This record gives sequence, C-alpha cells and structure tokens, in this order.
Amino acid sequence: MAETLPHIAVVDDEPDLRRAVAAYLARRGCRVTDLADGAALRALLAHEMVDVVVLDINMPGEDGLSVARWLRTQPLAIGIVMLTGNDDLADRVVGLELGADDYVTKPFEPRELLARVRALLRRLGRSEGVAPAPADTLVRVGRARFDRRTGQATDAQGRPLPLTRNERQVLALLVQQPQQPVSRELLLQAMREEPLEAYDRAVDSCIARLRKKIEPDPARPATIRTLHGQGYVFTPAAEG
Repeated sequence: MAETLPHIAVVDDEPDLRRAVAAYLARRGCRVTDLADGAALRALLAHEMVDVVVLDINMPGEDGLSVARWLRTQPLAIGIVMLTGNDDLADRVVGLELGADDYVTKPFEPRELLARVRALLRRLGRSEGVAPAPADTLVRVGRARFDRRTGQATDAQGRPLPLTRNERQVLALLVQQPQQPVSRELLLQAMREEPLEAYDRAVDSCIARLRKKIEPDPARPATIRTLHGQGYVFTPAAEG
C-alpha cells in the first residue's frame, strides 16, 4: 500500500523540523523520507522514485539552491518546494529561476505546506494514492524503450538511443502521465537550459526531434500527439 502513496522527500539540516514535517505529511496520506542534506537525497534517488522534494535553502555546506540546480540537470520530473528562513525576494527569485516550483517561508503552518505539496502533485499529474510503482520504470515509447529511472533510451535492437538533456526531461514528463495532456508550460519548465526568448521554438523542436527518434512514422506521430490548445499527450505502444 505504501508504494502507491506519493513519495515526498523532506531535506533540512534541522532534525526536529524535518521530522515534524515528515510526521505531519505522513499522517495525511504521503510516504515521506526525511533527509539531512543533498548527499542523502542523491543516495535516495539512486534507487527510489520521489514525487516532490521539500528543500531547505539555508543548509550548511551544499545549500538548497545548489541541490535544486543539480535536480534540474537530472532526467527526473520532480516537484520542488523550497523552504526559506526569511522573506527575502532575492532567495525566492533565484530558487524559482533554478527550477523550484513553489516556496514556503519559515516559520510556516504545516497546513500551508501540505496545501502547496498537494497542489504541486496535482499539477504534476500525480494524484494522491496513485504514484507510480518503483518497479514500473521501463516504458515502451514507439519503436524504443525509455527507462524512467535512469533517463536512458534504447532502440528496438537494445542499442543505446542518444537523447539530449531536454529530450530526456520532456520524455520523462510525458511518460509519467500517459493518455493525459501535458501543457506547454510544464514542458517549458523542464527545458530551463533554453534562453527565455527561444522557449516557444525550443519545445516544438524538442518534440520534433523526439518523434524522429521514437516514432515508427514521424510524419504521422502516434506516440507523442499534439492536442491543440492543450499541449501534448503520450500514448504507450502496445507490447508485442
């Protein structure tokens, strides 16, 4: 049963605070892992899937901003809620620019954090109680296979299929929500290396490149389809 709950990682160097937050979220339907620093988070992500990271900015050594920057270089579609110890606008702006989805200022009401985590889960298409099972990581994508855990793809003969960082990020986001439209805004958030003015062109170019690599017929895409006004939708290929 625990594997079906949304998995939240709470990363904070204050043990009392992170344990209290973890206990509160666990009582309200989440599977929670509390961690002291970025190194512990990296170790967790090496073998488990996480839906949302609640991440303190002001930690000794590697701070939360550095951890957030690292997370956004990985082929993982993970929500990030930053915890900041002050109401400084610069911290919030930098965190959001690095890829954070939301922030909460300390001290905070646990109910506020829970509401933000739940809203982020909904935005990511991960309703509470239906998080993907860790074993279900290999996905058929057209004429290829994609490993959601590693972000690696292979062709029909099992040979590595090269993907750029943006292609991995976009594909990871799409396959996590099969048969559901993924908005352009969410796809753009996954492509933060692109210049702001190039975003509209970048998402279309990325989808076009992915289709050439995975679609049996890129001219008539069936795996990644365009839904005008809604975004893109991933349709898993039938096993056979």
